Amino acid sequence: MANCMMIVPLLISLCLILPLIQASKFQYCDNNKDYDVKVSGVKISPNPVKKGKPATFTISATTSESITDGKMRVDVRYFGFPVYSQDHDLCEETSCPVTSGNFVVSHTEELPGFTPPGSYSLTMKMINGESRELTCISFGFRIGSASSVSDV
Repeated sequence: MANCMMIVPLLISLCLILPLIQASKFQYCDNNKDYDVKVSGVKISPNPVKKGKPATFTISATTSESITDGKMRVDVRYFGFPVYSQDHDLCEETSCPVTSGNFVVSHTEELPGFTPPGSYSLTMKMINGESRELTCISFGFRIGSASSVSDV
């Protein structure tokens, strides 16, 4: 009986926490292409993103070949209009060299306080040092307003 009383609060806690840590849905830019890097998940924290606060985009992936250098190109659109585009050194977003197997790319960006709230789409391409596209994915995210409570 005591075990049942401990399991119920655990199950309730999991039901409350799981929606906060679920991965965002993504799609490949070209479903017919066999990318060298296979993405398994995208997580955005916080979700929704808060303007004027740091947001972290974490991408879990797998590669069959090692990656020693390259870049990550990020393009963001708001209602279909390009609003942000930047290249990042891939080795600053993950540990290089990336050996074959699983790896994680994580990028943190602080959005300006004047960023309009709403739905955005992000396209991310990984390109190796020889300018070969390793993967390309896109996903949507929302930007809400910043918290009204100031950080102390």
